[in-house]
Amino acid sequence: MIKMYKHCLKCLQLIALICGITLLSTAAHAQSAPSATGIVKDTLGVPIVGASVKAENKLTGSAVNSTTDANGVFNISNLQTGGNYSFTFTFVGFETKTLTGYQASAGNKISLSVTLKESATSLTQVVVTGYGTSRKADLTGAVTSVQAEDFNRGVISTPSQLLQGKVPGLNITRSGNPNDVGAVILRGPSTLRNGAQEPFYVIDGVPGASIDLLAPDDITSIDVLRDASSTAIYGSRAANGVIMVTTRKAKPGQTTLSYSTYGAVEKVSNQIEVLSGDELRNYLQANNRTLNIVDNNPGANTDWQKELTKTSLSHNHNLSLSGNSGTTAYSGSLNYFNNQGIIKSSALERFILRANIDHKLFDNKLRFNVSAVNSVTASRNIPNEVYQNMLTYLPTVNVKQPDGSFTENFTRTRGYLNPVSLIENNILDRKVKTFLGNALAEARLLPGLKYTLSVSYQNEQVNNNTYYNRFSGLAQGLNGFAARSAAENSKKVLETFFNYDKVFGKHDLKLLAGYSWQEDRLNDGFSTSNQNFVTDALSYNNLALGNAPAGTAIRYDLLAPISTIRLISFYGRAQYQYDGKYLFQATMRRDGSSAFGVNNQWGYFPAVSAGWNISKEDFMRDVKWISDLKLRGGYGSSGNSQGFNAFTRLLLYRTSTTSKFYYNGSYINAVGAYQNPNADLKWERTNVANIGLDFSLFNNILTGSVDVYDKSTSDLINDYQVSTTQYFVPTLTANAGKISNKGVEVMVTVRPLTGKALKWTSTLNFAHNQNKIESLSSDLFKLGSQPSAYLGGKGQSANPSQIIQQGLPLGSFTLARYAGKNAAGVSQFYKADGSVSTTPPVVADFAYVGNAQPKIIYGWGNTFTYKSFDLSFFIRGVYGNKILNATLANLNSPSDATTVNIPRFTLDESPADNNAYILSDRFLESGSYLRLDNATFGYNIPLKSKAVNRLRVYATGNNLFVITKYRGIDPEINMGGITPGIDNNNFYPKTRSFMLGVNVIF
Repeated sequence: MIKMYKHCLKCLQLIALICGITLLSTAAHAQSAPSATGIVKDTLGVPIVGASVKAENKLTGSAVNSTTDANGVFNISNLQTGGNYSFTFTFVGFETKTLTGYQASAGNKISLSVTLKESATSLTQVVVTGYGTSRKADLTGAVTSVQAEDFNRGVISTPSQLLQGKVPGLNITRSGNPNDVGAVILRGPSTLRNGAQEPFYVIDGVPGASIDLLAPDDITSIDVLRDASSTAIYGSRAANGVIMVTTRKAKPGQTTLSYSTYGAVEKVSNQIEVLSGDELRNYLQANNRTLNIVDNNPGANTDWQKELTKTSLSHNHNLSLSGNSGTTAYSGSLNYFNNQGIIKSSALERFILRANIDHKLFDNKLRFNVSAVNSVTASRNIPNEVYQNMLTYLPTVNVKQPDGSFTENFTRTRGYLNPVSLIENNILDRKVKTFLGNALAEARLLPGLKYTLSVSYQNEQVNNNTYYNRFSGLAQGLNGFAARSAAENSKKVLETFFNYDKVFGKHDLKLLAGYSWQEDRLNDGFSTSNQNFVTDALSYNNLALGNAPAGTAIRYDLLAPISTIRLISFYGRAQYQYDGKYLFQATMRRDGSSAFGVNNQWGYFPAVSAGWNISKEDFMRDVKWISDLKLRGGYGSSGNSQGFNAFTRLLLYRTSTTSKFYYNGSYINAVGAYQNPNADLKWERTNVANIGLDFSLFNNILTGSVDVYDKSTSDLINDYQVSTTQYFVPTLTANAGKISNKGVEVMVTVRPLTGKALKWTSTLNFAHNQNKIESLSSDLFKLGSQPSAYLGGKGQSANPSQIIQQGLPLGSFTLARYAGKNAAGVSQFYKADGSVSTTPPVVADFAYVGNAQPKIIYGWGNTFTYKSFDLSFFIRGVYGNKILNATLANLNSPSDATTVNIPRFTLDESPADNNAYILSDRFLESGSYLRLDNATFGYNIPLKSKAVNRLRVYATGNNLFVITKYRGIDPEINMGGITPGIDNNNFYPKTRSFMLGVNVIF
């Protein structure tokens, strides 16, 4: 028994020894594979799905990458034993966070819980670039990002207004007309064609989408790509800059219902002071002159500007719902906007419906996204004749006569029409329906390799409807005139590309390769008209009721022909970083377009850039007051193919009513060429050299950037005189000439107060640009100068007011030179030989007297927050530009005071001055101004309700004051086109608005 017991004890000892060895072996194996796990959340405690995690061994430089799953959790295995690890966490829209000093010892499992903060305005901010995103610290090009909280506040009728004054070098000008989209020009004009200066828009990755599809409340950020190293990835369409728009999407783990609304009151901010009826009678009596009896209703003192304007009410409503479970995200919104103009009858009404759904499969390896947005905009415009007649129509007559008819004097010429009648008796309606649908598939094929396929379709339907009733001065004797047109524009885009991201040691490589196909079909529609209606009751709604007299020409065509343009592109980009210090980027795009001449249908658009993160160098470690410092530079080429259609390069024919030939017993209209072909026609090419410095100082208290650029555009598209011995007609659209823009842009943000209760952020940006036409000629085509801006009026129809000439900026004024008044009070002008004469000057006497290009454009915004209160105001302006006040010149005619009204300014003129109205440098005025653009006071109401997360109320004032010497209605004159800076009886008054709004999030 005892022997048996000892034998069993030895067996148990042997078994225990074997188990111990096995356990030690297993433990040793486990200890040989240190690991890390953790969770990543935002400041609200919501897990962040898809955040990037990099574990880097500081001793060997090797790195392991991972991403967080649907619960915000990451797992990293196979860390190197004994390694000193740092963990870096990044996610779009959040500040990058790095944790250091973790030892991967045997058997150790590192556990982390990380909270990421949303990006501040600094180099940690994530911005959207072409076909991807980047941290601002990693950019090598000039990119400005504007977040939703920094957008302009007010009655916003087009999203471009959100950026007005916010981006250095971006000049946006717009009148008070709710239907005016305004002009957007980045880094100065670089083309001689109207309609070819607008930046290229990309909405949620869809290139060429309409910016007016979006409601401002649905936009989270707008990134403006300003130099060619950033824009070259979009090739022949990117010479005017690229604006990337990102719309709202739900964050992981959140379900949000929000509603925002405001109501606004708008008034005319300024008017030109003209004489009242009694003042005009007294002026004429003092100068022994009298009115025609039909132009003098006893006691009439009509203020036509008052009769035409009103205090308008505008309101906006936006309802949105969004959610994100981590694998499935959805969002939808409804927006209704109604903007009643301050001139009676003008109005804009818009309804936008937007939906987006995003779903991830197979552990985030496959992602599908489908989005759609539909916009319906209805607008009512006013006849252009209103602008002049509201100032010139005699105040000595009543709006209506005793019989109820409008006061009119149709015997008068030059468009003298009752402005109230123009509004009441004419209808100009426009309706635009726009749909944009996009489907996207994204697959993670291999570690670091991602494939994206995107297909989009945009359809725009434009309907213009016009009716002049039987009392209209625009259709006298026609017994009603109606015209209707319908046009459809469609855009199909396919984008397919690969992204490859690889981090190995201190090296970070990103590669992009893609293909793009696009087809635009434009002006697919028709127009027609009719007249002589038995009643005005149906306006333009039944053209069949018209009875046009025999021989009346009825329109059955659109002004622009139907055309189809196809664009095929191949593009690639390589980005490389070493140790986060040295940054390199190279881009190439190859574009082929059916709009170009057959000899130049393909073009190459390369760009290279580099950056140096100086603050990451070892010698900067002890410089504590510098948080980030980066030097960057780049050079690239992009193109501009806007402003000409598919037929510009072709030989075109048309019929002629003046040339006929005899055929088959009758005379018929001849057909002949009217446009020369040009097989060599191609895009305009813009080359930009840019050097920039980004900085963040004193722990992000002071951040900003400085950019210096040289932008040169060659192969300008223009019309040239050619010999009819070589061509069918005497003009040819061809490439020749060069224009340059050189300048500096500065943006600085300072946060003087950063306490928990009181905060103050101030941002200043300003830009200087020097525009110059370098040449208008080439080896084949010669052009010395090109007169422009023929404003006309009282014998001046043949006089240009501007000139396009080598060595001068676009928008250069050539005018008569005012030499004061003689002893009789008559205006005098300098002749070409320097002598002075009262004889009206001719073109040979004109001289260059200034230009419309501003020397500086600037914006300054300030935001204060104290606990639940916030106050912000924004000032913007321009300096150093000139405006030709042709409106005031046209009004300043004392000799015409018996037939049209005159401004109060004219009271200082001699009644004998028959030259007072002549356009000269006397009416070339400073366009500099400083405007308090908007100010907002808001309050976040503290809530204890679980149903309502946030409730904010605010009040905003827009255009509160403007400081300027300009004598017109407003110095913000449209700077678009090739004749910028002219105020010529066509300015819709700017408005001053006050609004109350509410934002609530459930």
